[in-house]
Amino acid sequence: MEIHDILNVILETEMKKTMRCHIAICDDEKADISYIEQLVLIWAKKQNLEVQLHSYLSAEAFLFAYEEKKDFDILLLDIEMSGIDGVTMAKKIRQENESVQIIFITGYSEYIAEGYEVAALHYLMKPVKEEKLFAVLDRAVLKMQTNERMLYLDIGSEMVRIPFYEIRYLEVMKNYVTIHAKQEYVVKKTLAEFEKELDERFFRLGRSWLINLKMVRRVTKTEVHLADGRLYRCPEDSMRPSTERSSPEIEEYRNGNFCKTDR
Repeated sequence: MEIHDILNVILETEMKKTMRCHIAICDDEKADISYIEQLVLIWAKKQNLEVQLHSYLSAEAFLFAYEEKKDFDILLLDIEMSGIDGVTMAKKIRQENESVQIIFITGYSEYIAEGYEVAALHYLMKPVKEEKLFAVLDRAVLKMQTNERMLYLDIGSEMVRIPFYEIRYLEVMKNYVTIHAKQEYVVKKTLAEFEKELDERFFRLGRSWLINLKMVRRVTKTEVHLADGRLYRCPEDSMRPSTERSSPEIEEYRNGNFCKTDR
């Protein structure tokens, strides 16, 4: 079987996969956990999703379990907990996991700004309203589906799959493009061809780079600073999205709205 035949089989299999969510709730109040559990199960039934739900009464208990198994998709975290608080816990998780969707549940609006540091998807204020939680969980699932998108590379006799969210940037050098992810891959291909395969989270910088917006830490009129310390200098008008269509995520990035909250 040729590489492209194997690739087609993989794509067909992924299209047929049932969506599963592995969700953790962390709150030091048993009553609050029970309430959120009930709402999550109602939401999952309405969305016809298969859900694995785990609950923890402290950040320490969650982090102990997380050391053994790190496959959570969505975290519903209380902020005010005895011992390690929810924000500190989220920072520990973000050190090695950029894709998990973090939703803070709190009774205190003064903590909202801290969510920017851990790229929290949303804040929900206690008491949590059913429709608000359902809407945020729907958003989390959409982001999960986006994170599951893959870039497929045919490198000689090897087929490589790279999750979009792992890609920091692509850089062209003559007739070759280097994909900078957890590893680096060099492919004889044009940047324009990669633009068609990637989605709207990637921006074209001049003739040489495609960057993942999630990896951008600071932008000035002529400079883009990436999370890995790389600096790209370019004219202001050289930045354009890699696809013609816009997206809510890009608009949020342009407006500086990385984290939302409901009152």
